[in-house]
Amino acid sequence: MKKIGFIGSGKMAQAMLEGMLSSNDITKENIMASSATEKTRVKIEQKFGILTTIDNQTVAKFADILILAVKPDIHPAIIEDIKKEVKHDVVVVTIAAGITLDDIEKFFGKKIKAVRTMPNTPSLVGEGMSVICPNSYLREEEIVEVEQLFSTFGKTERLEEKWMDAVPAISGSSPAYVYMFIEAMADGGVRQGIPREKAYRLAAQAVLGAAKMVLETGVHPGELKDNVCTPGGATIEAVAELEKRQLRGGILAAMEKCTEKVKHLKVD
Repeated sequence: MKKIGFIGSGKMAQAMLEGMLSSNDITKENIMASSATEKTRVKIEQKFGILTTIDNQTVAKFADILILAVKPDIHPAIIEDIKKEVKHDVVVVTIAAGITLDDIEKFFGKKIKAVRTMPNTPSLVGEGMSVICPNSYLREEEIVEVEQLFSTFGKTERLEEKWMDAVPAISGSSPAYVYMFIEAMADGGVRQGIPREKAYRLAAQAVLGAAKMVLETGVHPGELKDNVCTPGGATIEAVAELEKRQLRGGILAAMEKCTEKVKHLKVD
């Protein structure tokens, strides 16, 4: 079995670890993660029961698939520290926005098998959406291995790198927008007298069900929306008010801002 290494143990890494271990496809002794502090190392070891260290080079020596779960701006320093320790056939995976495949190769100073990815936090509950973009040095079976790994905590989609900067806005950061939407709907329920916990469950399940309708029926979202809007009914009144208040325009503007920020995260 391939050995999986994480450099960095932040929220996204923990969400991925939770999903991987819940799948029962990967054993704890085949996963190692590094942390910046001893306090975090102990926390991760106690929470997940995996191998842990505060030494990034130890993870680099261990891993067949090495996941760089760190912020974009510290990639150069991290890679400088580990580049002589990685296995000769290692597959390096970055989950950071703005880090390109060329960046990874440049930081290592040699040809390296690299995969640019963008997972999201619903990976914690096995409902992640991860975009996968490999460079040309990987064999097809190696790409499939990475996809299978990410599939342990959700769905995957392979995408060309020219679209990767747009991915955070649509699937990486978008859970935050949806949480705001759920919270707003729940607030509306509370305003009408529904207890808050019940309002959260009603709103969240409605969003989950609507998403499954899109994914499982293949019907255009606009048609599904129309099916809910009875002529002269309450739903079309709500939809008209959302259009008046530019819900679509607001979402599009937010996604544009997110994509602009991703492009500014690029490391020189």
